[in-house]
Amino acid sequence: MHFKEGFGEAIGHHGELLQGVFESESKKLHRGLVSLPCPNLRSKVSFLANEETRVSVSPQRCIKAKRAAELTLDSFAQTRVGGSVIITSNIAIGRGMGSSTADVVATILAVLDYLNIQASLDRIMQIAVAAETACDSTIFSHPAVLFAQREGLVIEAFKRPIPNVDLISIDSAETEAVDTLTFTPADYNQVEIEKFRSLRALLRQAINTSDLNLLGRVATASARINQRFLRNPHFDRLEEIGLRHGAIGVQVAHSGTVFGLMFDPADVSSAERIELSTRELRRSGFESFIVHT
Repeated sequence: MHFKEGFGEAIGHHGELLQGVFESESKKLHRGLVSLPCPNLRSKVSFLANEETRVSVSPQRCIKAKRAAELTLDSFAQTRVGGSVIITSNIAIGRGMGSSTADVVATILAVLDYLNIQASLDRIMQIAVAAETACDSTIFSHPAVLFAQREGLVIEAFKRPIPNVDLISIDSAETEAVDTLTFTPADYNQVEIEKFRSLRALLRQAINTSDLNLLGRVATASARINQRFLRNPHFDRLEEIGLRHGAIGVQVAHSGTVFGLMFDPADVSSAERIELSTRELRRSGFESFIVHT
C-alpha cells in the first residue's frame, strides 16, 4: 500500500531583540518577546503515514514534535492515522535559537501537507503551544510581532518585518544547554516593567522606520536587563569588543547562551568592522560565526 508523504519546514532565530512583560489591548500584562529570525537556520520535516496508529519520531529526543504530530492528526484527520516524523535541522539545541519551536511548527506543517489541509496561522499556533508549552514568534514572518510565547497570543503586530541585521554570533556557554521550559521565568520589578513600556515604543519606531541604530539600542537594553536573571559572565567583555569596532548593539537569547554583536549590513564599513571584531574575539578565546538575518 502506498502512503503519501507530507513536508514542512520552519526557521530558527538568534534569541530575542526584546523580552519582558508587556500590556495588551485589554490592559492585562503578559510575558512576551520579539525573536530575531534567521532564515538560514531551518528545521525540515517529512511525515510518512503508515498502517500503524501511533506516531514515531526521529531523532527520538524530539518528543515535542511527536506530540505536535499527534495533536495535528487528532485535530484534522478524519480517521485514525499513524506515521513517522523525520526531522533534519541545522539549529543548535539548548542555546536559545528556537530549535524546538522550529521542529514543532515544521512537523505541524508536514502533517497538514500530508492531509492536504490549509489551517489558519492561529490554529497552527495553538497546536504549537499545546505541544511544547511555549512557542517563538518566528512562526510569523511578516510583519514582526510582539508575542506572548506561553499563551500563543499576539500582543502587538508591527507594520513591517524586522530589518536585516548582520551578527557575529558567539555561544558564550560555560555550562550545559539551557532548557527553556524548566528555566525559571524572570521576576521583573516595577521599574523594569516600566522600562519595557519605553523599549516597546522604541522597538516599534525602529521596525517601522528601519532604524538599525535604534534597534541596537533596544536589543542592548533588553540584554542588560536579562543579566539579572540569566547572567552571562562575558557580557561586559563582549560588549566592549563590539563597541570598540562599531557594533550598533548587542543581542542575546534571553533563556539561552547565544550572544550577538549587531552590525548594519547597509554600512560599507561593516565588513571591516566585523573582521576586526572576529579577530579580537578569537584572540580573547571566543569562537564565533557570522549570521545574516
